[in-house]
Amino acid sequence: MPYPLVRVKPYNEGMGLNDTPQADRVHIAFFGIRNAGKSSLLNAVTGQDLAVVSEQKGTTTDPVYKAMELLPLGPVVVIDTPGIDDEGELGALRVRKARQVLNKTDVAVLVAEAPLGLCPADEELLRLFRERDLPFIIAFNKCDLLDRNAGDAGPEAGQIMVSAKTGENIRELKERIAHLGSPREPKLRIVADLIRPGDFVVLVTPVDKAAPKGRLILPQQQTIRDILEADAAAIVVKEFELRETLEHLGKKPALVITDSQVFAKVSADTPKDIPLTSFSILFARYKGALAQAVQGAAALDRLEDKSRVLICEGCTHHRQCDDIGTVKLPRWIRNYTGKEPEFAFTSGGSFPEDLSPYALIVHCGACMLNQREMQYRLRCAADQGVPMSNYGIIIAHTQGILRRSVAMFPHILAELDGADHAD
Repeated sequence: MPYPLVRVKPYNEGMGLNDTPQADRVHIAFFGIRNAGKSSLLNAVTGQDLAVVSEQKGTTTDPVYKAMELLPLGPVVVIDTPGIDDEGELGALRVRKARQVLNKTDVAVLVAEAPLGLCPADEELLRLFRERDLPFIIAFNKCDLLDRNAGDAGPEAGQIMVSAKTGENIRELKERIAHLGSPREPKLRIVADLIRPGDFVVLVTPVDKAAPKGRLILPQQQTIRDILEADAAAIVVKEFELRETLEHLGKKPALVITDSQVFAKVSADTPKDIPLTSFSILFARYKGALAQAVQGAAALDRLEDKSRVLICEGCTHHRQCDDIGTVKLPRWIRNYTGKEPEFAFTSGGSFPEDLSPYALIVHCGACMLNQREMQYRLRCAADQGVPMSNYGIIIAHTQGILRRSVAMFPHILAELDGADHAD
């Protein structure tokens, strides 16, 4: 029997409090040429009619994302992509979107037609998989059309013969996908490795107008969950409640974590012997971006009038009148540098391929991006020699509290000391 599925929901539908965030789900993408049966195979693997199926070439015109539970792997996002061999001006745009999916893919399934074998477009995909060190499997679909008496050699390692039509080897394909998607390293933690059971952690969480009514924003939710999983206590306050809370707590907290927007006030209200950081800085570490973000902050001191600064948000939301990305950060940067840089903005899945015009990139905490996509963005910046930092790091730098905000990470402090001596 096929593995049962717990639930399927649209990729962009809001996550409930008990749902695994999209960024923490394994991203499984189906690639291949038009009419290879990508959509049919995706439907067979998931046991759901998630993708539109047609004999007409080019039925899938945009990447289709579905968040779901795929056993035995667990929470995943499955992605159906346009044919990599699409033609014409519109087809080129579809191919570009399909290739962009590679940047966020954790496991790739190359779907080829068993009677035809691999074509040049498939070989190009395999080159891209290997170039990105991306785990993949080749699924030769439509194996029911093969002449089983022809004596053809069986599939090689990393390949499997399947049929979306008859269900042949679909269970085996799911098991291989699950094996490729299973983590090879210990699970990264947001904050749990910095605290001990029984510790108090104070979280300063201004009520963000951009958050859905009645909910905390995602980084705050995830941090609270990680604290509880570490058997520590999370104490949540607004910024104007922090000083009194610390005075009456009766026990010194192991850590104070703040929203970056109120970094200066929280730093002033938190005694120097209590470690202090921000949600954004913790998420930079969680996504593997902290060291590069700290190094990138030094570019603030080199900005000039007309220097171009790119500010990137990994999600899309309704911008408020005092939005942090488009209003507050530019204001803080101008005040700190005394210069008039030019600012550009991206959000969601948008990220420029050519970063050379920019003197600095400032990225959000990337709570909505999986680690592979964030690492892709970091590599793009590093390869093009463009400094890249993070909201929390930049704000701490402009407020003169960067060293304090990363003091619990000795290797980061060592890098700061090295940079100071180099200057």
